[in-house]
Amino acid sequence: MADLKTHQHRINGIGQIKKRELIPFTRQMASMLNAGMSILSALSTLEDQCMHPGFKLVLKTLRETVESGMPFSEGLQQFPKIFDEMYVNMVAAGEKSGQFAAVLKRLAFMMESSARLMHKVKSALTYPAVILSLALIIASGMIVFVVPVFKDMFAGFGSALPGPTQVLVNVSDFTHKHWLVLLAAIVGAVVGFRKWRASPSGHYKFDQIMLQVPIFGPLTQKVAVSRFCRLFAQMLTSGVPILDAMQVVARSMGNKVIEEAILSARSGVEQGNTLSSSLEGKDCLPILMIRMIAAGEKSGRIDEMLESVAETYDEEVETTLGTLTSLMEPFLMVFLGVVIGGIVIAMFLPIFKIGTVVSK
Repeated sequence: MADLKTHQHRINGIGQIKKRELIPFTRQMASMLNAGMSILSALSTLEDQCMHPGFKLVLKTLRETVESGMPFSEGLQQFPKIFDEMYVNMVAAGEKSGQFAAVLKRLAFMMESSARLMHKVKSALTYPAVILSLALIIASGMIVFVVPVFKDMFAGFGSALPGPTQVLVNVSDFTHKHWLVLLAAIVGAVVGFRKWRASPSGHYKFDQIMLQVPIFGPLTQKVAVSRFCRLFAQMLTSGVPILDAMQVVARSMGNKVIEEAILSARSGVEQGNTLSSSLEGKDCLPILMIRMIAAGEKSGRIDEMLESVAETYDEEVETTLGTLTSLMEPFLMVFLGVVIGGIVIAMFLPIFKIGTVVSK
């Protein structure tokens, strides 16, 4: 155990390993085991062809763990930043049930589906984020560098500046005189928000607010529900006990409100209630999902019903993202026109008064 922990400390690029290496590793392991190779042979083969030095060390450690007689799942536990609790639990269940290769195949499919969905969400949100950031940078640059030039140009006209122009000049003057105060305020606000967000009460409140935001709230809920159904279905199919599966899946939601709702439902299941009845009354969970789970419980095919729910909400997420993108484009264009255009018009307003000033 001590050697394994030492290896963990020497690994670099864990984030890159999790994003780029984990899915191909899982898929290739499943394929080789299905082809009749032993775990040791599969790990040795993957170790030889691995190009990432950090992950190569992980594979070497896992191979040595299996060679020493320890279960493969126990070796995975030594790298919690790479193989999360859900991954380890599913592998352990596969080892016990004798369906190791099948479980790895399900894991790879599940991770690919989740990664594909998250990529679509991030891609849809990147465009508005870039446009808003660009607008902020351009507006700040004009206020800091361009407005002072116009201010000096009109200083000798002997006439009062138009209201919008004067406001813009005042903002520019304040920014130049108190930029340290502004910078400190921004840094303080960011640090304060992050500390509040990291606290248990702040984390819960922030996630609660996110679920209530128009458009983004329903999108967050649909992504979380899709993830819950897919993970839960795969864990049940792999043989993980329902209470263990609910606890692991709850911690994978990324939203404290939904996490607590699932943990509360877990308590109901632990007391002997059905899953659907335990989920009822949770405002953060859609009625459609609960009713479909109830139908799956009656038919005895709850894992298949959960997969169906996940696919349904995947499609709804894609539809929501398409609608969001189509709505955001004209909004962003108007926003850019108002912000940048407003600053430009305010700067050029005094030019329209040149004739009056000269005649006087």
